[in-house]
Amino acid sequence: MDDEKLKAFVSIVFDQCFVVTDIKIIHGPKGLFVSMPSKKRKDGTFKDIAHPLNNQMRQYLEEKVLSVYKQQVAAHAPAPPGSSSGGQGGGEPPSSEGSPGSGGPAGAGPDETSSAS
Repeated sequence: MDDEKLKAFVSIVFDQCFVVTDIKIIHGPKGLFVSMPSKKRKDGTFKDIAHPLNNQMRQYLEEKVLSVYKQQVAAHAPAPPGSSSGGQGGGEPPSSEGSPGSGGPAGAGPDETSSAS
């Protein structure tokens, strides 16, 4: 997204049989964070309609989602002027951690894929 705060919409598929959509990547005062899908209440406040049940799962999902988002941004970023296509460019080394279907370390959480758009 070409927005100052809203950077991407994300959908996560769990075990090839359950999807959570309308997750957002937001750029806030402390950097990027993941916002769970929510709906607006009559009083103007927002209530999450899908969310992790504990902090460990929240951190796991946020790490996975932001990892894939950063990979997507890097893959679609224009090359700086004068750079060659063969060099690393000082970026982070490639990682399979955020790859769709990787599931992360054994026992770390459910098998999921995520996509940022």
